[in-house]
Amino acid sequence: MAKFIRITWIKSGIGHPAEQRRTVAALGLHHINQSVQHEDSPSIRGMVNKVSHLVKVEEGVKPSETK
Repeated sequence: MAKFIRITWIKSGIGHPAEQRRTVAALGLHHINQSVQHEDSPSIRGMVNKVSHLVKVEEGVKPSETK
């Protein structure tokens, strides 16, 4: 069974480089305090590492049935 991570946007991208704002959007985040779940993969981990100061990550979550 695949592992999932929950990513929550906790800090605004205002004043940060456009590349970081685009990375947050590419993760599927549109609003502050919004959470999304992604399968844990190296590409998602790389994106999270680029914006780790803007997001919170919870590991080992179960996949959401209602999205």
